[in-house]
Amino acid sequence: MRYLWSVPSAVVAWFVAGFAATYLKGLPEGTTLFVPARLDLLVLGGFAGGLAAGLFVGRIRYTLPLVLVVASGMWWLTGNSFTDRASLITLLLASALGGLFGALGTRSSVVAAFALTIPVAWLALRPANHLADWQWLWQLNGLLVAAGLAILLYVACWRRGWRSAYFWLPLTACYLAAFGVVAGIRVVSRAPAGRSPDLTADEATDAFFGTFEPMLREYWPWLVLAVLLAIPMVALKLRALPPPPPPPDPYADRPNDAVLSEDLDWIDREEPRRRLLPRRDPVS
Repeated sequence: MRYLWSVPSAVVAWFVAGFAATYLKGLPEGTTLFVPARLDLLVLGGFAGGLAAGLFVGRIRYTLPLVLVVASGMWWLTGNSFTDRASLITLLLASALGGLFGALGTRSSVVAAFALTIPVAWLALRPANHLADWQWLWQLNGLLVAAGLAILLYVACWRRGWRSAYFWLPLTACYLAAFGVVAGIRVVSRAPAGRSPDLTADEATDAFFGTFEPMLREYWPWLVLAVLLAIPMVALKLRALPPPPPPPDPYADRPNDAVLSEDLDWIDREEPRRRLLPRRDPVS
C-alpha cells in the first residue's frame, strides 16, 4: 500500500524539485520543454529530482528503475532526439545518483543532509541572480544561505539527535564546496561549442576554488547565525519526542519458576509426609 502513493509522488517530486522552476519561468510558444537541454540543468536538476524521488520511495531497487524511466520519458516528451546521447546519459546518471543518495538518506539522516548540500546550494542563490541592482541583495543572499545551512544541520540530527552533531563541521564544509560545484558546472555549461576542453576545465576549476573566499568573507556572519539557529531547532525537536520505551523484559512471557535454577526446584515440591517408626521394645 505504501508504494501506491510513494511512486506517483516520486514522479511528481522528480519534476518539481529538478525542473519545475525552470519550466514555469517561461517557455517558447508551442513547445513542451519539460527538460531543457542545458548541461547545468541536466546535472543539477536531475540530481535534485532523483534525490527527491529517492526520499519518497526509500528503496534502492525501486528508486533507480523509476527515476531512469521518468527521466527517459520526460526527455522524450520534451521532443529532444535520442541521438543526443551525451545529454541523455548525463540526465540519466545524475538522476540515478540522486536517487541512490535519496534512498540511502531514508536510513541515515546524515547521508540525506550531505546529499542535500548541492540542491540547497543550487537553490539558495537563484532568486538573487535576477536582482543585481537590489539594495538588499546581501541580506537576501545571506538569509537564504543561512536558512539552507540551518536546514541541513537540522536534518543531520533528525534520527540520532545530538550524536550527529559531530558531522556539523564537515557538513558545513561540504555545503560551502557545493557552491563551488554549482559555479563550476555553470562555467562548463556556458562554454562555447568549439572551445578547447582544457581551457574550459581550467575555468571551471578556478570558479570552484574562487567561490570559497567570497562566501567566507561576505557571509560568515550568516553561517554563524545558521549554527546558532540550528541548536534550538534540534533541542526543540528532541524535547518534543516521546520518551523511549523501556527495554523488553526477556522473562515477561515465562512464569516465575523459569528464573529458578534446577537446584532450587525442591522449593516448590510438596514435602513427603513423614511416618513415625513404631517404638521397639528392648530385648530382655
